[in-house]
Amino acid sequence: MTSPIQPKKDLLLKWFKKYHKWPGLIFALFILLFSVSGIIMNHRSLFSFVDVNRKWLPGNYEYNNWNMAAVKSAVKLPDDSLLVYGNIGIWKTDSSFSTFRDFNKGFPNGIDNRKIYSLLHTHNHRLIAGTLFGLFEYNNGWEKINIPVKEERIVKIIQKNDSLLVMTRSYLLLANINDKNLNFSIINVLAGEDSGDKVGLFRTIWVIHSGEIYGLAGKLLVDLVGLIFIFITLSGIFYWLAPHLLKRVEESSKSRIKKVNRFSIKWHNRLGYWSVLVLLLTSITGMFLRPPLLISIANAEVSKIKYSKLDDPNTWDDKFRDLMYDEVLKRYIVATSDGFYYSDDEFGSVLRRYSVQPPVSVMGINVFEKKATGGYLVGSFSGIFQWIPEERIIIDYFTKLPYAMSGQNGSPFGAISVSGFIGMSDGNQIVFDYGRGAIRSGKSGVFPQMPVEVIKKSPISLWNTSQEIHTGRILEFLLGPFYILIVPLTGLASVLILVTGFFAWWIPYRRKTKNKKVLINAALQSKLP
Repeated sequence: MTSPIQPKKDLLLKWFKKYHKWPGLIFALFILLFSVSGIIMNHRSLFSFVDVNRKWLPGNYEYNNWNMAAVKSAVKLPDDSLLVYGNIGIWKTDSSFSTFRDFNKGFPNGIDNRKIYSLLHTHNHRLIAGTLFGLFEYNNGWEKINIPVKEERIVKIIQKNDSLLVMTRSYLLLANINDKNLNFSIINVLAGEDSGDKVGLFRTIWVIHSGEIYGLAGKLLVDLVGLIFIFITLSGIFYWLAPHLLKRVEESSKSRIKKVNRFSIKWHNRLGYWSVLVLLLTSITGMFLRPPLLISIANAEVSKIKYSKLDDPNTWDDKFRDLMYDEVLKRYIVATSDGFYYSDDEFGSVLRRYSVQPPVSVMGINVFEKKATGGYLVGSFSGIFQWIPEERIIIDYFTKLPYAMSGQNGSPFGAISVSGFIGMSDGNQIVFDYGRGAIRSGKSGVFPQMPVEVIKKSPISLWNTSQEIHTGRILEFLLGPFYILIVPLTGLASVLILVTGFFAWWIPYRRKTKNKKVLINAALQSKLP
């Protein structure tokens, strides 16, 4: 006799299969692209030598008017020439920017290896560059300098008298600029006065999603997750296509298709139910790393996860962003992912936090300059502002209006997404917007267009291409601002696909197991006297 519950279970099973199949087919391409790009993004240094010609990407990825963070800033040399640097590497030009000469000799191959974050010309005429992958000095070509820490992402290089200070994302290093071979020591930067046992929720989700929370082992686990996503997506597509293929191929090929289909669906199910929890975790965390869901976690803090990368004895692990020494105030100012701090005693005590903080996008600070008229210039994707902390003043650089503090909890993008700044001695100032490029202020004039040679020698790295795919920005040319919905929608679809897929497998499995037990019990009962 059929149980009255059985038809209900069959209807539920049918529902699970339906909503596993169709979202899986609709979002298959996005899941595949996110999986492949995620694996590449997890190993930036490994793929750093691989570039992609921009002509193979949508038109909005072509350089136009020095956009897309082509330029971060410039350094003036004694002969009045300038070294312009940023994502394009380093180029030598004159004071009117009329000619540009490639100044990247010595950097390893690959545009990622000449992504320049800081450049310094010292008083004794040494040129020091800080890149994504290390510290370099120019001696008729760039030569790498050894530093005493594994983490080599340089964010700032400054000079104070004979001291050379180099800041990575986690450490502050010190050397004597007069030594022929620079020997660095690590400065112990004490915690901020407001430091606690908390860490940003954004960073927590980031390291969980990438696997970095448990170092290389965690990254390799997430790589495996990406490979599983790729396999179950392709095997699911093949399972859907197999009946259609069988109708169209010769008889001799049918057995091969059936064999492949049996193998793929077997492992589709096994890998799916074995790894469903980690697949769900990866999908959910990824949704919160991009707007609009990112906004809800941008300023939140949580407790550190014990025995993980987040539980690091270095208070400033992956938090340093910029550094300045104010000669007038005799003060170091440190920009971090937690805000701005200062030290008046050569880092001898805890860092003091400024009571008034300028707005900085969660994407990070891109401009930090001392203004001759007082205060500092702070620029990020949230805009650019004049910040005078002693007077508790924050003024919008363009509108000259006071900054509305309520804006700190809004979008990480301002009206102008500032990616760079050049201040000229003649009063001209060039602000670089990520999307629109150079915006000149001060005296009249237009910043020159990018030379063909600079564009030709500035491809996009495979890693950055993968990042554009992984964030959905690659489709901005097609969807406009709605591209930001690709990540959350794909994340939600992945959750639906995984949950429905699990129950579409589990219900028949439980039924089969239950029936098997019934048959075994019946067989045992029949043998009883």
